Formats: sequence, structure tokens, C-alpha cells
Amino acid sequence: MDSVLAKLPKQFDPNVLVGFDTSDDAGVYQLSPELALVQTVDFFTPIVDDPYTFGQIAAANALSDVYAMGGRPISALSIVGFPNTGRDVEILEKILQGGLAKMQEAGCTVIGGHSIGDDEIKFGYAVTGVINPQRVLKNVGARPGDYIILTKRLGTGVIGTALKKNRANEASVDAAIESMCTLNRVASEVVLQFDVHAATDITGFGLLGHAREMAVASKVSFAIDSAQIDFLPEATEYARRGFLPGGLKRNIEFLGGCVEFANGVREEIRNLLFDPQTSGGLLLSMASKDATPLLEALRANGVGGQQVGEVLEKTHPLIQVR
Repeated sequence: MDSVLAKLPKQFDPNVLVGFDTSDDAGVYQLSPELALVQTVDFFTPIVDDPYTFGQIAAANALSDVYAMGGRPISALSIVGFPNTGRDVEILEKILQGGLAKMQEAGCTVIGGHSIGDDEIKFGYAVTGVINPQRVLKNVGARPGDYIILTKRLGTGVIGTALKKNRANEASVDAAIESMCTLNRVASEVVLQFDVHAATDITGFGLLGHAREMAVASKVSFAIDSAQIDFLPEATEYARRGFLPGGLKRNIEFLGGCVEFANGVREEIRNLLFDPQTSGGLLLSMASKDATPLLEALRANGVGGQQVGEVLEKTHPLIQVR
């Protein structure tokens, strides 16, 4: 996609604060000195069997990009692909109900949408939020000496793959669903109380893919401490047994040349750092002195979080994992 976008004619609008020419999570368009819009879109095929839960996950995932930028979602348009025949319309109703429930939790109003006939079910949202133009969180700005903070556990991709092969136990699936249905709303609200230098959310490119985007944009390198990363229940076991989604393998192919692992990092842990996440947590870069107060504030508000690395002066390799 990057190569395709690079060939499109360049647009210039001074009100575009963040556009598609960067790897940020959403676009930002300034309306006034105090107000800007945050806009994003995301949809995908079902990753769980229950349609209501699928709707919830799709909504939480679509909302996440607005939260990662520091915005407040206000409206959404649904995007639906659903078979014209051969499917119970009650399935679609439950998907929409699940999505609406999560949008209501976010205080975001669904004002319409668009549907098409499609042999494969697809669902998601285009979300619009509001933000202070002076408080936009971007994936650029990480500074050498910063600590790297992660707010959710990893492993939804491998757990989902194990589920598809009927090898995932109920506890691990329940934990993954709970994580994917959890909005990044509270985490974003807490983060805005601190001086965060750069931020993104962890989705399809996995932890290392999104860390790479932040490092490249900020012209720095990252050192990741794999021992400090929390994983969802049984995720390491499923990775060890080879339940690896196709997206994980593509991430390895794309990122392998810019990541160096220490000898002691086990293969299953390496794979989980490439694991594509759905509705993953926030990845933050901030001054070391602010990291502990932020983590304490996150935990006080019921949000997980851990320091998983630090920012270095730009070097080779771009990302070191120990």
C-alpha cells in the first residue's frame, strides 16, 4: 500500500495536521485553533464465532485509532458486507447490536452506514472524533532516553488461530475476548494527563511492526525487553505449538531485517512480538521520570501497563530485543 500511495498526486491543505503520508493511526483536520477532527476507518472478517461479540470487537478496534491519537470519538458510520442469501439475518442484527453497545459505551453516536452484498461477512466503522490541535498524539516524537510503555497484553492473533483449529481452551479465549472488547478510552484519558512524546496502538503489524513505525518516524532506535512483556493466558504455549496466523508470518518477512534478537529470546516469544493484534493496547514513548507516575495512574484506573523497553539514539539494528 505504501508504494501505491506514494504514486498518488500530492495534496496540500494547511488544515491537514496528520494525513496518509505518515504511518499515524488516523487523519487529523483542523477546524479552528481549538478544535480538530480525527478520522479513521477499520473493518474485518469475523474472528470469533459469536456475532454479538464480533460486533463489539470490531467497534472497539475501530475506536482505538481515535484514542491512540488522543481524541474523543463522537460519531460513526457502520460498514457492512453480508451475504444476500443463505445467511440468517439475525446474525447481522446481533453483529450490529454488539457494535452499537460498544459505541454507546464510548459515547459515540452511530449516525448511519453502508452495506453491500458479500459472500464473506465483514464489519467495522468509520469513526470521527474531536481533538485539541495542540494535544495530538502522533507516532513521531520518541526521544533517546524515553521509556516505552505498553498498556495491554499480547497474543490475540495466536489465540485466534488456535481457536480456529479447535485447540484453544475456554480461559485463553475468554481472556483474549475481554482484551479485544476493552476500549482504550480510559488509557487514552490517563495518557493525556502526562507529557507523552509519541503514541500509537498495537494492531495488525504487531508490537514490533508498530514499534518500527514509531522508531522510523522519530529517527531513533528501540531496545525491547521481552522479559517485561505480559502475554495473554496460553499465548506462549500456542505459539510454541505453531498456531501462527498468516499475518504474523508476513510481519516477520517485512520486519526481519530491522530486528535483532538476543540469543536468549525463545522462538515462541519472538513470534509473539510479531503477532498481529486486534484492538490491542497503546504503545507510548515518554520521559523516564514520568513513566512510573503514568503506570501508577493507569493501574489506579483499572488499566494494565508495563515498561517494555527504552529509546536509543539511532543505530543498527533499528530494534533490539533482549
